[in-house]
Amino acid sequence: MVGKVAVIGGGTMGNGIAQVFATQGADVQLVDVEAAFLDRALGTIEKNLGRMVSKERITQEAADAARARITPTTSLEDTANRDLVVEAVPEKFALKRTIFETLDAVTNEACILASNTSSISITVIASVTKRADRVIGMHFMNPVPIMKLVEVIRGNDTSDATTETVVEMTKALGKVPVTAEDYPGFVSNRVLMPMINEAIFALWEGVATREAIDEIMKLGMAHPMGPLALADFIGLDVCLEIMDVLREGFGDDKYRACPLLRRKVAAGHLGRKTERGFYEY
Repeated sequence: MVGKVAVIGGGTMGNGIAQVFATQGADVQLVDVEAAFLDRALGTIEKNLGRMVSKERITQEAADAARARITPTTSLEDTANRDLVVEAVPEKFALKRTIFETLDAVTNEACILASNTSSISITVIASVTKRADRVIGMHFMNPVPIMKLVEVIRGNDTSDATTETVVEMTKALGKVPVTAEDYPGFVSNRVLMPMINEAIFALWEGVATREAIDEIMKLGMAHPMGPLALADFIGLDVCLEIMDVLREGFGDDKYRACPLLRRKVAAGHLGRKTERGFYEY
């Protein structure tokens, strides 16, 4: 059911998506701009598969087979015979535009083009192609191999057939597809990011310490992770990008990013990936 797949981008989300498809039997091409990025992505996948073996979630034979199904490449042209391409590059529309224009030109007409975007309009992405009916959002959650949800986002012209195919393919991955319409932030980040942003405002205004804010949300609201720790996990630059998409998309200042968030990003304190955000790592 999962067939031939390409994943564009070997970062945290991309390598996780590639791993999940490969463990379910898909022939996966992993595409990135440099061989060094691909080597790092494959190293992460091998480490994660090894962890699954040690926890007896899969056998060593299954792990080896999954790794063997992933072929690295630096060329988008190699995606010509894919059934599905999932783009998982940073949240920059100019970058996504270039990728989707190229994919539209090089992939076969039946290929579905999906984006793992967490906030950018699927309709806008689809508009740069000649196959808007076969462009869709597949928003995986981080960490991809563990989290069950895939938010499936229909653009303005996404067809019922494309949606049904992606929903069934998502189920075949052992994930739970939940559909949403194409509005800024979809559902997940339209609800989550303002909460995180409000927690940052509470810290900025001196309402409570970072530890207190997170502990209140964990113990009082049964959240597994406090909003400030979660922001660090996601990446403060990503949080800021999404808040800006929400503010621009809705034209509403209730989505104004907290100045403290902007300052952290300007300073390069982006969370876990830089070992410094609202917490130190």
